[in-house]
Formats: sequence, structure tokens, C-alpha cells
Amino acid sequence: MDLLAGPAVAQTASPEPFKASSPLTLELKSARWFDGQVFQRATLYVVDGKFTRKKPKKVHRSMDLHSQYLVPPLAEAHNHNLQNAWGVEHYGQRYLQDGVFYSAQLCADPAGTEVARARLNGHDSVDTLFASACITSSDGHPLAQLTPAARKDDSAVLVMDSALDAERKWAKVAERKPDLVKIVLSNHERPELRARPDLQGRLGLNLDTAAAVVRLAHRDGLRVVAHVDSPPDFEAAVKLGVDLIADLPGFFNPLGEDPERLLISPEAAARAAQAKVAVITATAATSLFPTTPQQLDKLRSVQRRNLERLKAAGVPLLVGSDLFTGTAQAEIKQLAEFGVFSAAELLKMSSMDTPQALYPKRKLGCFDEGCEASFILLGTDPLQDAKAITTPLLRVKQGRILTQMDGVADGAEQPGISTDAPAAKKKAPTKKPAPAKTQASTKPAAKPVAPASARNS
Repeated sequence: MDLLAGPAVAQTASPEPFKASSPLTLELKSARWFDGQVFQRATLYVVDGKFTRKKPKKVHRSMDLHSQYLVPPLAEAHNHNLQNAWGVEHYGQRYLQDGVFYSAQLCADPAGTEVARARLNGHDSVDTLFASACITSSDGHPLAQLTPAARKDDSAVLVMDSALDAERKWAKVAERKPDLVKIVLSNHERPELRARPDLQGRLGLNLDTAAAVVRLAHRDGLRVVAHVDSPPDFEAAVKLGVDLIADLPGFFNPLGEDPERLLISPEAAARAAQAKVAVITATAATSLFPTTPQQLDKLRSVQRRNLERLKAAGVPLLVGSDLFTGTAQAEIKQLAEFGVFSAAELLKMSSMDTPQALYPKRKLGCFDEGCEASFILLGTDPLQDAKAITTPLLRVKQGRILTQMDGVADGAEQPGISTDAPAAKKKAPTKKPAPAKTQASTKPAAKPVAPASARNS
């Protein structure tokens, strides 16, 4: 699924916009935080947008989290719904609501990307990578999905049919300022398919062209993500040396043939593991393709076995839905239904492995000293209650509270609380005033569901 036109997709109500507070110094008392396997317990501090174990002299917020759970924000490694202004308007807040702070948009029209990028990657928005150099053949995917105007003159995607084309057009890649380069391989091992009119605009690059693109991209320090449809596509992508594979063979059945042909061999999985090629799962989008219940059951069986083989081989697996109307939450739900991963494995994939793979130069998905202080707060243990991850009680990005409540973000300028000595007692007023809401209280509410500063945020 690539470059879907926004208005043609069923719209969903956009949540109220989130606002970011000023940077806060936080004390997180008795925090239960996820270490990739279990929840540890310790008091954490946030200073200058990073975690620390060193107690600061003053804090803006002190929260007692004895009954709640901290996990890193989620990441969506494969989607197309934040690639232009329309998408950001309709889905940008949905990501934050779902606790998804990181995304990769994997076939972005550069014209839309420029506008979208200006509205993302901020304190109150999703950090997003764009594959704004999306490369296919003259009969390749996603040309069949584009308008006639978008197919012309390499305006939306770049068309290359030979290694010479790759060399001649490489300057256009740099012009697009891509975070990732995407190549399309679609049943490349079956050249006879190029004679089928019904598959025009649904195929992909030949291997000579793909090899030239990978070489040029790596020369320029760009990572390459490959769209694959068949197991031979998967094997070719590994051999070509791509960095990421965008989807699991079997995420849908484009040729309508026996789904068993979409099984990855254990040997291919082992080669991918040895090459350290990360694979994005992208199984949630299967439900969007027309199919009978029987065919869907067969596809799901193939997907499950592919996931089992990749996991057994030690292939890095990343969470991405490729679901235009959703986020990584949909993929987490689908992966949980397969039963291939334990609750801890799935939580680690979605909140640690995936953001770290998307942003390898940043210290994300952790609560150690110096890690970015971004997290979501859950009311119950997600290792015991799978639904907990769907309803974050609090969202914090680099030490800033994200909230839909006007007063919370605006109240961040209140004086800090000293942690060295108790505050001086004030003379009681002659008449007790109405209780005032404060965002800097050191006392939790009775039997809290969320910290006072976090409710409905």
C-alpha cells in the first residue's frame, strides 16, 4: 500500500490537538519501568529532557507512580498516512493519542513531504522519517494507484529500468532529501508477469537496477528499505544488502495463487539474521484486501509461520502496520493474535526495538541514564493486561507533558519544588478558600488512576 490518496480513504474523527508543556524537571517516585523483559522499580528523575538517577535540587512535578507502569513510546515503522498535509491533519493527533511517537512513512511524494515535515518532528508531534525517494520500474508498484499526473516525469515516484537509469537519475534522489530510500521488488523472479496488462504498475525493479540503487544509496550514507512480495524478493533484498525489509511475504496475495508459495525458507531467514536485515511485520493491512474468510485464514497461517521462522533465526523484527487508517496499535493487536510472541517480546519490539532501529543515533526506548525522557504511563501491567497499552494515561516527550487540557501545558511555568528541604509553612487563612488545582503537588490524589497532572492528557 503506497501513496494512497487521502480523501479516498475513510475518514476518522481526529482527536483534540495535543499541546506540549515547557521542559519540566520531574520526580517519578516508585516508578515501575520496562527494561525489555520485566518491570523494574526505582525513583527516576527527568532533567533537561533526559532520564537521570541523580536527584535534582528542584522539580516542577513530583508524581507517586506506585500503582502505574512506564513504557517507552511506541513506533510505527511502516505507514503512509503522514505523508502530506491532509494526512497530518487527519492522523497526526491519532498517533499521539495511541502513544506512538515515532514513524516511518515509506513512499512519500516529495511535494507532500515538504509540507508534512514542517508540521512534524516537533515537541507536540510525531518524529517521522520519510522515504521521499521511492524507486520502482516503469511497470512497477505503486504506479497503478497514482493519478495520471502523479505518474509523469518522476513527480511522485522515481522510475528506473536499468542501472544506467539509476546513475543518470541519482541527482533527483538527493533533491528529495530522503531519510530513507525505498526500492520496490515485486515478484522480480517472474519476468513473464510483465506481459500481463492487469499487472502493469504493480511489479517492480529488476535486480541490476536494484543493485545499482543500493550501491549509490549506501555510498551517500542513506539506508535502503525494500518492498517485497515473494520469498525470492525477500532473498534478493537480503543479498542486495538492504537495511530494512518493509513487509512480510504473505502480508497479502497479489497473484491469488496458493498462499504456501509465500513461505520464507528457514535458510533464507538464517541469511537475513546473519546480514542483520530488519523486517517490518506489516500484517494489519491484510484485512483491507478483498478476500474470503478461507483465503484469509490461509494467509494468516502463512504469516504466522513466517514470523515463527524469522523469530527462530534471530532476525530483527520491527512493528509497522501499513494500515492507512491506523497506527502501530493495530499491528500490535494483530501480532498478539498470532501468539508467536510473548507479551514482553511484543512490548519490547514495539517500544524499544522499533524506535531504536528507526533512530539508531538517538538514545530511545530506554530509562537508563541519559536516555531521552519520553514515555507513556499505563494504569495496569501490560504484560498481564494486553489492553493497557491502548489507553495511555500520560504522555511525556523529551521531558514535556503532552496534554489535551489547556491548563496543564500552560501551568508548566510554576515555581519548582525544592527536594532539599520542606517548604516553609504558611499561615492559615482566616477563611478557607476553595481548593485550587495545582500541577506541582507532591501528594498523589487518593487511589489515583493517573497523576493529577496527567488525567485526560
